[in-house]
Amino acid sequence: MPSDALAAYGRRAAEYAEHLGLMSSVHPSDVHLVTTWAASVEGPLLDAGSGPGHWTAHLAGQGIDVRGVDQVPAFIDHARSTYPGVPFSLGSIDALQDPADTYGGVLAWYSLIHHEPSAIARPLDEFARVLRPGGHLLVGFFLGDALEPFDHAVVTAWRWPADLLAQELEAAGFDLIETHTRAAASGTPRPHGAIVARLKGADQAPF
Repeated sequence: MPSDALAAYGRRAAEYAEHLGLMSSVHPSDVHLVTTWAASVEGPLLDAGSGPGHWTAHLAGQGIDVRGVDQVPAFIDHARSTYPGVPFSLGSIDALQDPADTYGGVLAWYSLIHHEPSAIARPLDEFARVLRPGGHLLVGFFLGDALEPFDHAVVTAWRWPADLLAQELEAAGFDLIETHTRAAASGTPRPHGAIVARLKGADQAPF
């Protein structure tokens, strides 16, 4: 996470957790997609950029072997106090502390939105490193017709066309499995995208 984003989330962590750090604030389609995907993953799962911890706790409650990592200390403090028994650690998705081939799946749900296009390869390479061959990745992101920054409520974020983000995933060693998009008629919430991908290196049936 860029330093300006880290500082901004640190200042507004409590507000963010109160309004967006609850599963009740998540779109039902996203709950279904992430939960179904996670249940299909073989091996432990990393919630990369876990924020207030609600997704990690939700998946743990479904019996998934999952842990969360986030770079914002206030988010980790909140997650540990709110969801005791669910493992969370402080760390950057640009430099994960896990050994190679640790996970069967990585969830990156809106944790890449503040990376500039020139920097997004770093976390994607890290996801590829910590995933086992054939491991699965699910990325949630702001969808756009063009690759462009916009004024996010916390700090500048980026919209990605799905095909351009898919190209970044392919360059990091992933095969695209499926893409999901959603747009609200009123423009709120913002257009959403999700990509399911698999790390090359194993002959497995697609999700």
